[in-house]
Amino acid sequence: MAEPIRNKRADPPIAPTPQNTPLNTAPISSHAQQPGVASIKEEDLDRAAAASIFAKDPRLVSLIQGRLGSLVGRSSGYIESLPTDVKRRVAGLKGIQKEHSKLEAEFQEEVLQLEKKYFAKFTPLYQQRAAIVNGQTEPTEDQVQAGEEDEEEEDEETEAAPQEEKATESAEKVSGIPEFWLSAMKNQISLAEMITDRDEEALKSLTDIRMEYLDKPGFRLIFEFAENEYFTNKTITKTYYYQNESGYGGDFIYDHAEGDKINWKEDKDLTVRVEQKKQRNKTTKQTRIVKKTVPTESFFNFFSPPKAPTDDDESTTSDIEERLELDYQLGEDIKEKLIPRAIDWFTGEALAFEELDEEDFEDAEFDDEDDEDDEDASEDQDDEDESDEDDEDGSKPKQEAAECKQS
Repeated sequence: MAEPIRNKRADPPIAPTPQNTPLNTAPISSHAQQPGVASIKEEDLDRAAAASIFAKDPRLVSLIQGRLGSLVGRSSGYIESLPTDVKRRVAGLKGIQKEHSKLEAEFQEEVLQLEKKYFAKFTPLYQQRAAIVNGQTEPTEDQVQAGEEDEEEEDEETEAAPQEEKATESAEKVSGIPEFWLSAMKNQISLAEMITDRDEEALKSLTDIRMEYLDKPGFRLIFEFAENEYFTNKTITKTYYYQNESGYGGDFIYDHAEGDKINWKEDKDLTVRVEQKKQRNKTTKQTRIVKKTVPTESFFNFFSPPKAPTDDDESTTSDIEERLELDYQLGEDIKEKLIPRAIDWFTGEALAFEELDEEDFEDAEFDDEDDEDDEDASEDQDDEDESDEDDEDGSKPKQEAAECKQS
């Protein structure tokens, strides 16, 4: 059953008006629906002329936005103009709505308790799965037969496969299901985008992914690892917390996430990369190699979630809120999709039930190419700048800003 905790912001109204245009975009923790209208008839405007006016004086845009924002939540005066008896009935309807909201909150709480009840029943099945994946036990005949019932009949070309597999088994004994979780994660689109080639070697040691509910609303994801050459952690967890108060409709409201610190072995940190730059002394013409550590993309950045914005910079706030929402959705995907149906992701069968937008993939391709071009140009510029640095200036190489790409 799906977790009743949702974090989707409402769709914007079809046409903005002074009554429904917010001053700022709704934060991730807001479940309030923005009011919408079916249609508004307006006279045609000369957009070119309007754009020209705004371009000449950008303060007009800010002034108008501030004016519209100040009208949000203000009454049009209609309610106040109603007769006393009618206003009394309106107040009564609000009282009824409060009772409804209380029942909604009770409903969500009971749904959560029901999910916990069935999660306790799922847990032994997850334990059996982990034992088979890690070669600790073999599936029973009944389990194998149940798994084969829904399989389609194989064609002639694939009928020879079992014999080839047997020959492989006789040559080398394989324990469990190698790279089970890595393969499952790479088939889950949102997670696959986070996994780099460097990450794969570390993720091959992933033995299980589990989750558990907290005593208060929230959940914890638990990644278990075998001993590996990258870090000493046996488990790495990430915990998602929710606010104490329920949102509109009784839903739990996402608050923040916290991840474990990864104890990287020397020179094995996958979240950074070491860059080498050659510098030339202008006077002596001697050269030297300078190394600097810069953040880089990695799945393991998932355990260092973005922090909620603390300043009033709208551009920064918007960017962080997007990353917060994406980070939360990744946690939900692991909890709701990957863990319950890991075998379907491993085989790829789960992809048939995912709604994929081809245009999104095409856009992503073009974006990637543009990013690569920009990155190459940036690196070339860095080389030129650093090649002119004086050998004796004693300054440290400038560290790049940390990337926190969660997709």
